[in-house]
Amino acid sequence: SPMHDIKLIRTTPDLLDKSQTRRGKKIRAQEILDLDTQHRQMQTELQDLQTKRNQIAQQFGEAKKKGDDTSALSIEAEKIKSTMGDLEEKTGHLHTKLTYLLSTIPNMVADDVPEGLDESGNVEIRRVGTPRVFDFTPLPHYDLGENLGLIDFERATKISGARFVVLYSELARLERALAAFMIDHHTQKFDYTEVYTPLLVNEKAAYGTGNLPKSEEDMFKTNTGHWLIPTSEMALTNLVSEEIIPITDLPIRYTSYTPCFRSEAGAAGRDTRGMIRLHQFGKVEMVSITTPAQSVAEHERMTQAAESILQQLKLPYRVMTLCAGDMGFQAQKTYDLEVWIPSQNAYREISSCSNCGSFQGRRMNARFRPQPTAEYPKPATEFVHTLNGSGLAVGRTMVAILENYQQADGCILIPDVLIPYMGGIEVIQKKK
Repeated sequence: SPMHDIKLIRTTPDLLDKSQTRRGKKIRAQEILDLDTQHRQMQTELQDLQTKRNQIAQQFGEAKKKGDDTSALSIEAEKIKSTMGDLEEKTGHLHTKLTYLLSTIPNMVADDVPEGLDESGNVEIRRVGTPRVFDFTPLPHYDLGENLGLIDFERATKISGARFVVLYSELARLERALAAFMIDHHTQKFDYTEVYTPLLVNEKAAYGTGNLPKSEEDMFKTNTGHWLIPTSEMALTNLVSEEIIPITDLPIRYTSYTPCFRSEAGAAGRDTRGMIRLHQFGKVEMVSITTPAQSVAEHERMTQAAESILQQLKLPYRVMTLCAGDMGFQAQKTYDLEVWIPSQNAYREISSCSNCGSFQGRRMNARFRPQPTAEYPKPATEFVHTLNGSGLAVGRTMVAILENYQQADGCILIPDVLIPYMGGIEVIQKKK
């Protein structure tokens, strides 16, 4: 079944309940088991009726051969047929309801995830780098960019509406430079394979990663029934859907730079100014496909890959373990990286790295076959584990660079590692 394992819920319903309680969610195992029992009873009834129907067909044949009256048998056959029709319809409805219910239950929370129902329960693991002490009042990125004449929200609103941005000249180039630097870093230092993906995916893909049915209001849908990707994770992870991957190919590591599109439905009034929360933003994403035995170590490795970008850019940040109630739908465990934003005097999320365990693998029916052993010469296939992480969100990285590298006169120094990508430009200053 392409969602939670119903067999597991039947045998250990308390595990589901415990995980749901930790997340602050409602659906209980009992609700699912009641539907499941009903569904299984109906299926048994249908099988019994089918057996009866076959018997009558046999009797009918024999009676016809003998030349006996078959009218009573015909009436009975008709009755069974109509009863079966009703039952099949009811079974279908129940199955749809059960499938929907199962597909809306979030992933099981890993044991080492901290307790808590909202972001106040998140736990800081470490801080890297020291926030700069300014001898002037640091400006927010939108003032810096507008003063330079390189960030334009007004015209973006004119052509698209709220939560869009237009960047010119060196800032447009900085977007491109950051993306190239991040992709080069992940491919050269961390062995990721660069991928160019579609920005529109179908319903099945959106369901496979767990974005549907739960996050429908967060996404844009086209008039062709496609969904605009809210993250390239949706495209990258689905590359292995419906496949049995040779174990020798695992782990698979993909990275991609794409625009991402989000409706920000629940974000009314939050971060309305600036580039923190837009309908369209660039992001470099990392996705790993692993065996169950590899995923915990891969989670640490992926987080390190994202962190090393911030270290290279010399941006101060901290690492948080999200508590059960603040984690995303698909995640078993998540680390958030939060970068220092001087104008807000706060750390703000710039990357989320999650281990999804077998949750997406099951929904996508993506499997691998373990190595044969003497004991198990033909081992059964297992679901892959999937992980994803931003490495990094480009717009937010630009925000962090503008604010952390600003000078008293409003110009912006370019981090050393980006100067080659900027064609040698070392400072962005106002055109005379």
